[in-house]
Amino acid sequence: MKLVMYFVIGIAIVIQFIQPDFKNPAVDEKVALNSDPHVMSVLKTSCYDCHSSETKYPWYQNVAPVSWVMSDHIVRGRKALDFSNWANIDAKVKLERLERAKQMVNNEMMPKHEYLLMHKNAVLNAKEKQTLEQFFDSQIKELGGTPNTLKAFNI
Repeated sequence: MKLVMYFVIGIAIVIQFIQPDFKNPAVDEKVALNSDPHVMSVLKTSCYDCHSSETKYPWYQNVAPVSWVMSDHIVRGRKALDFSNWANIDAKVKLERLERAKQMVNNEMMPKHEYLLMHKNAVLNAKEKQTLEQFFDSQIKELGGTPNTLKAFNI
């Protein structure tokens, strides 16, 4: 039994040396999203840690395997929708991602539940969800889309 415990402790120590890169890319304000201050406040509180290059890293970023999961969420979040690279996103892709974001927020799939466990301030109330929905709709309209654009993309 002691041998198993020593082995588990040894593995736990060794995996701490396998750390992802947690450096935020530089943000170019010319291409980053710039919107109404209220919208930006909601986005920065509930979305930016995974969907921008302005991630605020908590202390547990250094604890494997939590750090690996966190890194994966950030990489996938930025790939799905990156507010720091807003102006460089293709219009068709942006339409698709905005509709998907709207759908995920409305279905309480975003912010992710595991993120909310450690970030209680990121929980979206009804008014904040409405703010995001109005923002998404205004952006979709500005891009020439209409509600339910996802159907046009067969998603």
